[in-house]
Amino acid sequence: MTAPIINPPRNHNADPIDVALDHIQDLYDEAKNFADGEPIDSEEMHDAITKLYDAIHDAGKAADALRVEVKKPLDEQINAIQSRFNPFIQPKKGKVDLAKASLGALLAAWRRHVQEEKAHIAEEARKEAERLAEEARAIRKDGNLEATEAAELLIKEAAAVSRFAKAQEKGPTGLRTVWRAELVDIEKALDWAYGRDPDAFRALCQSQADAVVRAGMRMVPGFRVFDEKVAA
Repeated sequence: MTAPIINPPRNHNADPIDVALDHIQDLYDEAKNFADGEPIDSEEMHDAITKLYDAIHDAGKAADALRVEVKKPLDEQINAIQSRFNPFIQPKKGKVDLAKASLGALLAAWRRHVQEEKAHIAEEARKEAERLAEEARAIRKDGNLEATEAAELLIKEAAAVSRFAKAQEKGPTGLRTVWRAELVDIEKALDWAYGRDPDAFRALCQSQADAVVRAGMRMVPGFRVFDEKVAA
């Protein structure tokens, strides 16, 4: 058995990294000669293997130290780069994440508000649909044709309101739907408005009459215009 190569060969023109790694390779190849499945059978072999073991251990430490030395300039460059970028993009501490967290909290609060508002609108729409449906059922009990027609209109309105409630619950789709009502038949509209809420209809008429009387009009169709004395 040949004596193990304990120290790397000296070549001042060679790359230190190549020298260090080639030395480990030589020691590794030497170790394969000993680790061939045969046990140690003499003190001399024990001493030779001990020297080889120590040599490959030292070669590994030397190579690792060389690795640290070689990559030191790169580490310094990386640290310099990280120092520039970290204040801006470091996770959780950089300006990007800090700004996103603050803006995200504002967005979340607004979206909760919108969602709660939509839920409220949907609940009110459901209640209105139920009220209309109940009113239609009560009208149908009268049994006459006119009442039946009115009930059918209420049922359609209840269905439309119910669809609106369901649409509100679905949330945003990227487009905002705006529903509008266009007046096309004033007489039917007046009949519907009065039938839907007589008190509100009378209040509206009263407010219109009060406005024109205060402006100087003394004859208002459907109203008795009179004066009264009040304390100055």
